[in-house]
Amino acid sequence: MHGSAAHTATPDTLAERYAQTCQRVADASRRSGRRPEDIILVAVTKNAEPEQVCEILELGHRDLGENRVQQFVQRAAMVQEYLDRLRLHPSSKAEQPLPTAKAPADALNGQTPGSMPDAVRWHMIGHLQRNKVRKVTEFCKLIHSVDSLRLAEEIQQIAVRRNKPVDVLVQVNCSLEAQKFGCPIGAAIPLCEQIDTMVNVRVRGLMTMAANTDDHSQARAAFARCRELFEEAQKRSGIDSRCNILSMGMTNDFEIAIEEGANVVRIGSAIFGERAPDAEE
Repeated sequence: MHGSAAHTATPDTLAERYAQTCQRVADASRRSGRRPEDIILVAVTKNAEPEQVCEILELGHRDLGENRVQQFVQRAAMVQEYLDRLRLHPSSKAEQPLPTAKAPADALNGQTPGSMPDAVRWHMIGHLQRNKVRKVTEFCKLIHSVDSLRLAEEIQQIAVRRNKPVDVLVQVNCSLEAQKFGCPIGAAIPLCEQIDTMVNVRVRGLMTMAANTDDHSQARAAFARCRELFEEAQKRSGIDSRCNILSMGMTNDFEIAIEEGANVVRIGSAIFGERAPDAEE
């Protein structure tokens, strides 16, 4: 049985929820024979309040993820302004929250707990349209959701103009759900190989999402499929040795994902709390 069934009740404060989540990540990593510092925790700020984003930065966290482009750009700009203010006025941390405007890579590696990060590593984890690529690449450290050659080609064009390579993950539909984004399983390795021929787009690995279900066996099966693809991608001579990231697992299933080989997990509500019933989808 995976470890999530045994975790305690959700704490009331963000700091406690964050500590609990980090502990669950660490426990799952040890069960899978790895070190906690080998797992990157991306805190998904989709439904977080601006002051919560502030707080998690103050806790020393540096990997943040968004799944909508407009909110991604707004949040990234707000966070940058906040960190710039703190560099100019280090003593003003408590008095300078992020603006309250409604808006939109190692968390467990290299950052001293409780210290403010020097910079934030933003992850674009949601579906990305080609006409939104330019906005995202300005701030993004890693795009998790490349699922077509046309999208990769658009990223390449933007990256050439900026003269800066862009790191991406190929998103694969390993849950086999018709409504899910992601390339088909059989197309994943060819897509990785095609992208790897591009000068300014670097394939760093794969991403998948499991079905939203309480049937943990379905999630485990989807994650196992993606891990097998990931291992195959790493063996292909045409794909660069930078292919070392397997992004799988969210709040409901991240422990299973880690047990199945994920080294990046994307967690929102377990840290920031459940969204309000009237929250935007």
